[in-house]
Amino acid sequence: MAGKGPVAVIDIGSNSVRLVVYEAVTRSPVPLFNEKALCGLGREVLSTGRLPEDAVQKAFSALRRFRALCDAMGVGTVHALATAAARDAENGPAFIAECEAICGAPIEILTGRREAELAAYGIVSGVYEPDGVVGDLGGGSLELVDVRRTQVGAGITLPLGSLALQDRSSKSLNKADKIVREAVREAPVLSEMAGRTFYAVGGTWRALARLHMFQKDYPLHVMHGYRIPAKEALEFTRLVHRADAETLAHIDAVSNARRPLLAYGALVLENVVRAGRPAEVVISALGVREGLLYALLNPQERAADPLLEAAQELNMLRSRSPLHGEELVAWTGAFFRSSPVMEESAEEVRLRQATCLLADIAWRAHPDYRGEQSLNVIAHAAMVGIDHPGRAFVALAVYFRHMGLAEEGNAPAILGLISPGMLDRARVLGAAMRVAYILSAAMPGILPRMPLVVKDTTLVLTVPADMANLINDRVHTRLRQLARLIGREPVLTFA
Repeated sequence: MAGKGPVAVIDIGSNSVRLVVYEAVTRSPVPLFNEKALCGLGREVLSTGRLPEDAVQKAFSALRRFRALCDAMGVGTVHALATAAARDAENGPAFIAECEAICGAPIEILTGRREAELAAYGIVSGVYEPDGVVGDLGGGSLELVDVRRTQVGAGITLPLGSLALQDRSSKSLNKADKIVREAVREAPVLSEMAGRTFYAVGGTWRALARLHMFQKDYPLHVMHGYRIPAKEALEFTRLVHRADAETLAHIDAVSNARRPLLAYGALVLENVVRAGRPAEVVISALGVREGLLYALLNPQERAADPLLEAAQELNMLRSRSPLHGEELVAWTGAFFRSSPVMEESAEEVRLRQATCLLADIAWRAHPDYRGEQSLNVIAHAAMVGIDHPGRAFVALAVYFRHMGLAEEGNAPAILGLISPGMLDRARVLGAAMRVAYILSAAMPGILPRMPLVVKDTTLVLTVPADMANLINDRVHTRLRQLARLIGREPVLTFA
């Protein structure tokens, strides 16, 4: 169940040991602190059967620091997980016992199926209505599981983690390729993926995506929701595992510790895409840790929209009047519903609602920079349940609300992420909000009394008599701008 106060998740993985402290267990958890140590616990487990001693000591050192950090941050609850390396090694039980003594908390040793389930919950938590196969690539194993909206299938685990694959193949990429092909061929879950989405989870795949992003000069440096068409993913992964990593362009975007594993991660992704034939690969920044938090929520909390939860929280923290943001949702909803040409899909409704809640978060900035600041905050915020075109739509609509409808400043950098139709809709929403804010000065109680609706060939703003003094030339100008965008004649009526 969602609760107040910081909560920590310690993830003892085959490659890294990580601490993430979240603000609370909520539908849209916000990380307060995130740190990892690349220990390489799974480096030799398949060949020796044991966790390497140097890796074990690195892990103990990291965990001591993590425990001290939790104490300093006033963390009330620590959830600790361990994955393939600790699960499979003969000295795993002794290692886990010492880890529990250091952490002061029990450690759940995840089975392959449980790890796949939590990874899938991470996708359900962070992707709007997911439909595809989740693949969580760690250092020791690859978990695969089918997900359709909130329905999670039975997961499988394969010994194809980057470190494990490096170990089993004696660092031969040719041998590794054969191992991966044979294992993937026997994964029935991939037969259900054709034409759907492959959700890639795990640090090595995020590093690959970061490299791809920089090579494309992609305008939005947000990893969660980054999409790569399947054909492009195949071409890129082949390039990575056939080239010397140090010769790749923008390789400095990947940490030195990750670079030796890139080729193995690329091999696995190439074979998964080839076998499953998805339409696209989507990178997720959420995985097992966030899946665990999602699993702690009750059904009502799980049903909440994470995008709107995050937008509402920012509205509460940073707007002049949070209630005004909620009134703006209703006011623009009535306007859009009244216009036959502005009919909204369910996705467009939630994007508009998020936009209205975020429309005033930069009011403390200098007026000349409110649009730019809003765009940067929204485009790069730690929000989930929204893809990159959605981020661009919301950011641009709020940008237009502050700066007018010209394409100026930083806006063009993300214009290419949305379709012409989405851009037109962002302009209309931005123009409608410009009318709303000049009428209301961001104060509640005004918009509900001044409905704006389309009636046949006109755009009608109805003003109660006791609010007539709020109308001036600026209101007329902004109303005309909005009317022009939707091909209507502006009309002001006084009631």
